[in-house]
Amino acid sequence: MPSRRPPPPLELGGSLWITAGGQSLGGHGRVGLLRAVAEHGSITQAARAFGMSYKAAWDAIDAMNTLAGRPLVARVTGGRGGGSTRLTEHGQRLVARYEQLDALHQRFVQHLARQAMDLDRELSLLEVLNVKTSARNQWLGTVRGIRTGAVNDEVEVTLPGGESLRAVITHESTQALALRPDAPVIVLVKAPAVLLATGLEGARLSAGNRLNGYVQGVQPGAVNAEVTIATASGLQVVAIVTQHALDELGLQVGAPVTALVKASDVVLAVVT
Repeated sequence: MPSRRPPPPLELGGSLWITAGGQSLGGHGRVGLLRAVAEHGSITQAARAFGMSYKAAWDAIDAMNTLAGRPLVARVTGGRGGGSTRLTEHGQRLVARYEQLDALHQRFVQHLARQAMDLDRELSLLEVLNVKTSARNQWLGTVRGIRTGAVNDEVEVTLPGGESLRAVITHESTQALALRPDAPVIVLVKAPAVLLATGLEGARLSAGNRLNGYVQGVQPGAVNAEVTIATASGLQVVAIVTQHALDELGLQVGAPVTALVKASDVVLAVVT
């Protein structure tokens, strides 16, 4: 039996287009035509370089001139050759800006393909957006509800595993972030702000957020230790505690533990 070939990898592709009033002004091809006009100083030569007819090139340039609201290509009369065609200042700026944006777009598509097309992994918006902060705990959540106050608001967020966290932020921040129920939100908590406790059955605490789980890993240090907690849903929480607290609480791999986070230590962010 001949060996079965592995399936080709899944890839992403994309093209960048400029629109004006809902109509397509142009993309890579038309901007390339403008670039050829600037290089050759002639629509005829630009069309020849592109392998298209003069009429097709002229129709494309005429459509771009109309949609752009200002001419992108202008005819210059006179001179030894009887005149030439050039890009206007507005046309030059458009071509330069498109090239800048196209380079960024291609980089984003490549990054998206690397992060998003492995179907054996969960899609992480934070990885796709390449979000990097000093906060060790970064989760993508959904706003479940907002309790509005005179100065501060309490925002309840549902995390990927189903756990809930409450954040206390100013009412001004709620409006600036345009937070509303069911809106996606990025939750950030610094590791030193995560408190660890054991044997809390029946205890009452001022920390409004409790995440129950077990110790998944411990990385000791000279003074402090980094403890990774996994909840029942698989959510990972990182805390920084002293070596004394590590020994006092008996935090070993597999030990049950509760992560406590004050609502005022939860930072919310959105992608705009």
